[in-house]
Amino acid sequence: MKKKLILDADIGVDDAQALMVALGAPNVEILGIICCFGNTPLENVLKNTLRVLKVCNRLDIPVYRGCSGPLLGQKRHAADYHGKDGLGDVPDPDAPGLELLQKKRGVPAMIKLVNQNPGEVSLVAVAPLTNLAVAVQLDPSFPQKLKALYIMGGNTDSRGNTTECGEFNFVADPEAAFIVLDRYTCPTYIATWEFSCRNSLPWSFCDCWLDQKTEKAAFMRKITAFSMKKAQSADYQKEITEGKGFNSCDTYAMAAAIDDTVITESEEVAVTVELKGAYTRGMMVLDYMDLQKKKHKAFIMKKVDLEKFKQMFMNSLK
Repeated sequence: MKKKLILDADIGVDDAQALMVALGAPNVEILGIICCFGNTPLENVLKNTLRVLKVCNRLDIPVYRGCSGPLLGQKRHAADYHGKDGLGDVPDPDAPGLELLQKKRGVPAMIKLVNQNPGEVSLVAVAPLTNLAVAVQLDPSFPQKLKALYIMGGNTDSRGNTTECGEFNFVADPEAAFIVLDRYTCPTYIATWEFSCRNSLPWSFCDCWLDQKTEKAAFMRKITAFSMKKAQSADYQKEITEGKGFNSCDTYAMAAAIDDTVITESEEVAVTVELKGAYTRGMMVLDYMDLQKKKHKAFIMKKVDLEKFKQMFMNSLK
């Protein structure tokens, strides 16, 4: 049987990579893609999702309009890394139109898809967690119907990429992240910012990956040019990826959902999110002392089988 996945995403460059890895996996069925604001405004996310599906010849997968802003606070975007449009600012005049979107709104659609497949669906969340927070408000039993939840977000060493101590997806909607980590008691696996930095892809591999002679590789080469230039800058390499290579953050969560043997080491610990700190709002907190007395604990990814991960990337562009 194929693994049933729902993707909740703010399609930017690494989200596109995660989606294409899933589309290249023969054991995966994507039931739907729920779009959220994040790397770029929601309208761009919707367009970007359809662009990726078109190049993969998978416009049969339903795409839904989710939340356009956080539960509280101001919107944040990541144009400095992903480009203003979220896909490297290389527009496609033949891109699919938004008339291809499903009419049903994203959060009710996500709830319905899971209700139709109780206990069978893994939810891969690689955007701000707003849609998931709204879903559990609408249907408190929603998390219990999931097979598992895979999140790209949060951090373990108070190492920020958006604020001093905060990772983008959690900082973009801290209240949503708090709600999800508090109320989603299904098996939960988190690919944090530091984990993705420490397991980045070597630049020599990226050259081989993008040099494949396919339409998908040509598309990926175009949309990643902007972010790879940013990632290769001296300051970014020193501060973010420790000089190792390219960090496709969201793809780690997707890879784990596709094949759990990709993750070779993890730790189980209760987690929450700081909501009030002047410097730490949005930071993920790991409760090693069990002071919160949480029964539910999350699996924090630590190490990845890089060769398996690389093979997923190669297969995604074939």
